Amino acid sequence: MYVLGLESSCDETSAAVVEIADGVRFIRSNIIASQIETHRLYGGVVPEIASRAHTEAISRITYEALEVAGITLRQVGAIAVTSHPGLIGALLIGVNFAKSLAYANGIPLISVNHIHAHVAAAYLSEPSLKPPFLALVVSGGHTSFYLVDDSTTFREIGGTRDDAAGEAYDKIGRVIGLPYPGGAALDKLAYEGNPNAILLPSPALAGDSLDLSFSGIKTATLNYINGMEQKGQPVCPADIAASYTAKITGALAQKANKALEQTGMRTLVLAGGVAANSHLRTALEEVCRKKNASLVMPARELCGDNGAMVASAGYDEFLRGNLADTSLNASAADAFPRPVSAEC
Repeated sequence: MYVLGLESSCDETSAAVVEIADGVRFIRSNIIASQIETHRLYGGVVPEIASRAHTEAISRITYEALEVAGITLRQVGAIAVTSHPGLIGALLIGVNFAKSLAYANGIPLISVNHIHAHVAAAYLSEPSLKPPFLALVVSGGHTSFYLVDDSTTFREIGGTRDDAAGEAYDKIGRVIGLPYPGGAALDKLAYEGNPNAILLPSPALAGDSLDLSFSGIKTATLNYINGMEQKGQPVCPADIAASYTAKITGALAQKANKALEQTGMRTLVLAGGVAANSHLRTALEEVCRKKNASLVMPARELCGDNGAMVASAGYDEFLRGNLADTSLNASAADAFPRPVSAEC
């Protein structure tokens, strides 16, 4: 079976073909039209510009994905599309294109949760992965812990109460002069600095919850930079990157350790754009080693937004008969919010 996956939730337009044979998922194509150079001019994603770029790219890359995979639309068994959460204008481009393509060609349509898709990327790198397991999704818009009971059932058990870790990285990266997106550059620069040079608060909230808050560490870092400038003293970008990175990865590792203890899970899946961060990967590898747990991470090229992860998640929904129709709409919010009192 071939599944065509379409992704347009933020600033990456992507189309991919994933083949499923004997339960194993193979990526036959994964085309990504990046908007990084466009949004770099503004230091962040401009939603209206992103939507226009999706409109210009989505048809072209869809047929490119089919060509690279060596198949035609007639051979596609299902079309999966990210419908939530994300930038509403961007999502609407993908959803409406997918609906039209599916309807015109009589192909089943599948609605995919963007967060679930990030986790489903792990199945592409580790075919032996099976639920239940614990998942940590860390990206520019999300930082949450999930209990994955089966491939389509997620229970959020903790996460950020304000900003996401990826946004926190990009914000400080921009302030210290790193190119957008700042997270990748900050990751590299952190190796050149002293992680103990600057005293910063931990994003890990006190107590037994799995919640975090990244607004405080952002404010503290900005205050440090402004204070040094007002005193006429130089700031060391490498020390800022190292101290900032150490606190964020330390907080995520601390909560991951607690999540493994509370849930009793023996497998942790790290997913999302920030899953490519080398410091975070190392920190979680150490946590899982001490807990005698397995750490599963998608290949770095599958951590960012891409169509292959959408096709992977779509296949799971297809197996359970969760099909959409032409009434499918996009939603900026997560359709499955965490209850006020989540239980493990």
